[in-house]
Amino acid sequence: MPLVRVTLVEGVFTEEQKHAMAAKLSDVMVEFEGSEAFREVVWVLIDELHKDGWHMGGKPFAGPPTLMGALERSKLAFEAIEGNPKTREEFAAAAPVRRK
Repeated sequence: MPLVRVTLVEGVFTEEQKHAMAAKLSDVMVEFEGSEAFREVVWVLIDELHKDGWHMGGKPFAGPPTLMGALERSKLAFEAIEGNPKTREEFAAAAPVRRK
């Protein structure tokens, strides 16, 4: 029996959206397995965590503003990298160190 586990921030999706999500995830599992009979044993578990249980970049998650801030910082860090590093070591050498 496959178990598909999804973790979400509490309150982001409605009950109807979560049911639709579970149905589509079940569809995907059936498609990969190849038999409609498989649908009866697909389990989808949707966990919801209160937003104070989420952190991004070491800071509490506050929804879209947190995400947009993280994306902006990632963009700036990416643009600061010299060359085209291919390995972890090359990336560590080329990536700037952020001082607090």
